[in-house]
Amino acid sequence: MFDDNFAGMTIMSDHEPTPFGLPSDTGGKDLGVFMPMANGGWILSLNKPPLDGSYAYNRQVAVLAEAAGLDFVMAMAKYRGYGGDTRHWESSLDSVVLMAALAEATSRVKVWTTVHTILQNPAVAAKMMATLDQISGGRAGLNVVTGAYKGEFSQMGAWPEGVDHDGRYDLAKEWITAIKRLWTEDSVTMDGKYFQLDDCRSLPKPEQRPFLVCAGSSKKGMCFTSQEMDAIFLTGGDATELGVASRAAKDDAAELGRVVRTYSMMTVVLDETDAAAQRTAEHFRAGLDEDALRGMMRAYGFLDAEIGKENAFVAKSRSTFMTPHVLGTPATVLAQIGDLLDESGVDGLMLIFPDYLKGIPIFGNEVLPALRERFPGKVKIAAHG
Repeated sequence: MFDDNFAGMTIMSDHEPTPFGLPSDTGGKDLGVFMPMANGGWILSLNKPPLDGSYAYNRQVAVLAEAAGLDFVMAMAKYRGYGGDTRHWESSLDSVVLMAALAEATSRVKVWTTVHTILQNPAVAAKMMATLDQISGGRAGLNVVTGAYKGEFSQMGAWPEGVDHDGRYDLAKEWITAIKRLWTEDSVTMDGKYFQLDDCRSLPKPEQRPFLVCAGSSKKGMCFTSQEMDAIFLTGGDATELGVASRAAKDDAAELGRVVRTYSMMTVVLDETDAAAQRTAEHFRAGLDEDALRGMMRAYGFLDAEIGKENAFVAKSRSTFMTPHVLGTPATVLAQIGDLLDESGVDGLMLIFPDYLKGIPIFGNEVLPALRERFPGKVKIAAHG
């Protein structure tokens, strides 16, 4: 029996999070890895370490993440890259298939995949996730993406014309409602605006509902998260901005008698000295793939193609890092991440490394133990085995 607010079940009134066997169940911090399942990783530079996005590489990353004691690994879903000299993200693995394979390669770390609501029928997605839950022994999670980059989907005739930003969240609401019902009910019939089910059956059921996360930062997206998700990925320029967003998300959920975990992303550049890490970042900047940057900004809608103006986000991205970043020795990185978690109040971070195979062991040995001591939430319920 799932302990969430499905039909016939009560919302938890004491504002305790649904247990998923994560440190944040009892006040700790969840630390995971954003999987490098597309070529180029998360740095737009000709000077970055080679990263092919292959299954062989990702398998090594997942095994290292588990050995290091990290809590989850998550893969995005990407169907069109950004081009440039590096042909950034033009080669990418399927998210669900990848995470099913990595579930077999690991035994403890949570495995979170991504599905776009406009690409998969909810009955198909429900069975995909029930299968991943069974393969992983209850470690499955689902990152719900409503679709934002038209060219990625119009190339395959899958962009829902006439459905605007808010409409895509209405679609997602129907989609996840159908999935939750299929995970718990013997037969589902629903006549929605976007999806119709007629005596629809779906077996097997998950052992426990998969962890649900999204990254909607708009008012509509935050409302969707508060109602339906377990966690949200937030963006923020610094700890103060991130803290404001985190409190807003948590307050929205609390009004509904729910708890939402808040996460952010962070690229970690480790080296023997702070100066060496700074030189690495400068080396990346010197090799900026300008065309790939423009391709990314065009996809995000942050570049005005007619007048060529760049907003602050574009200018910031010229650092070549696609997310906020910290750099320095393990001690410096520990202090920066620890202070960010403390000051912002977020429940965790999804980490990125320029070279995952080198970075994860160092982080696991020299940074993670001290973070666990600083934020000592202990998992009381091994909810996912």
